[in-house]
Amino acid sequence: MQTITITGGQTLHGTIRPAAAKNSVLPLLAATLLCGAPCCLRNAPELSDVDTSLALLQAVGAKAVRHGPDLCTLPVAAADLCGEIPPHLAGAMRSSVFYLAPLLCRAGMVRLPLPGGCRLGPRPVDIHLAGLAAMGARVELEGEAVTLRRFGPLQGVDFTLRLPSVGATMTLLMAACCAMGTTVLRGAACEPEVCDLARFLRACGAQITGEGTPVLVIQGRRALSGVAYEPLPDRIAAATYAAAVAAAGGQITVEGCAPVYYQAFLQFLTECGVVVEKSDALVTLARDPARRLHGGQHLFANAWPAFATDTAPLAAAVLLEADAPSEIYDHLFANRFACATGFAAMGADCRAAGRMLHIAGGANLQAAAVTAPDLRGGAALLVAALAAQGTTVLRDPGHIRRGYAHLPADVAGLGAQCAVQSQAVQESRKQSI
Repeated sequence: MQTITITGGQTLHGTIRPAAAKNSVLPLLAATLLCGAPCCLRNAPELSDVDTSLALLQAVGAKAVRHGPDLCTLPVAAADLCGEIPPHLAGAMRSSVFYLAPLLCRAGMVRLPLPGGCRLGPRPVDIHLAGLAAMGARVELEGEAVTLRRFGPLQGVDFTLRLPSVGATMTLLMAACCAMGTTVLRGAACEPEVCDLARFLRACGAQITGEGTPVLVIQGRRALSGVAYEPLPDRIAAATYAAAVAAAGGQITVEGCAPVYYQAFLQFLTECGVVVEKSDALVTLARDPARRLHGGQHLFANAWPAFATDTAPLAAAVLLEADAPSEIYDHLFANRFACATGFAAMGADCRAAGRMLHIAGGANLQAAAVTAPDLRGGAALLVAALAAQGTTVLRDPGHIRRGYAHLPADVAGLGAQCAVQSQAVQESRKQSI
């Protein structure tokens, strides 16, 4: 078993570049099943969720390999595809839901055990299923799994999503590319990752308009070819590095990720007192560690372009030592702030009440043994530990590896004392004391 140890009090300095966005790479990998020629996704991060996606592709009969920083897939005949998604892979990540549409379109059926991932509260797939049913799929619910079948091609529809779900928008976008006729998706999600999927599909030959707006129009039944494609940079990783310097102090430059992708988070940091300088694809952030950040923040996490839900725990970590109380409300996930227990163990006065996190501010954070409850909560605990006195031990860091290839090494490269340690190393140190 591994842990991450973080010794606080070190300021950060240097330049860092995020890899391709996890939230783009995972649906793009699923979309390659629709392509009739090889695809290559450049600069793909080495994440456990990416490894799970590669294993899932192999399990259903596709061919996917990593060549250095790139992920490459080969086309596979429909007759060679299996629509049965293994339960252990479906349970490992929420993004297994992205295989519903490609396998339904190519194999004619798909059986998906309920997908796993972070425990963020109810995350129903009803919009995915309703949209696919409207296109002609037969949906069979079987306890802990769902099976979809089609008898003939899917049909284009005019469909309104009951809320702008990113995952459902991506699912229906992929399905519409294979459906007969025109599909109009209303109330669609507008996140950059949705736009990235639309650009990828268009590069493969799809006819899509409207990405970045609530109305997507897709002309279906166009043969999709392959493409070499570089997904957009990871805006959540960029925000994580920005939060790290806000908590620890110092000055860093985040390059290769346009500030527009995480503008709401950068505006929040500016209001807290961090100096933020932006250009086309560079952001420089500076903070004097001798001065407390400004609290009094009232953040509301919601769909793009609002404050991103994945950055809500990071904002909380930044505000723990601020000079006034703050609060953060997450409109999308009911259990976003499971990290509050870890913050409290480090001496912060904070309290999660449903979707709301209350932060008293004014904390003097102290090292503690804490557990990563989920992906972004784990990253937020690491950020808070950078500001704490002493050495924090962060347990169960596997969650973090689902979204960050080398987060401890990344912040260590900027000057933090942060390292991954095995249980054997820790026991050896205990015996030598």
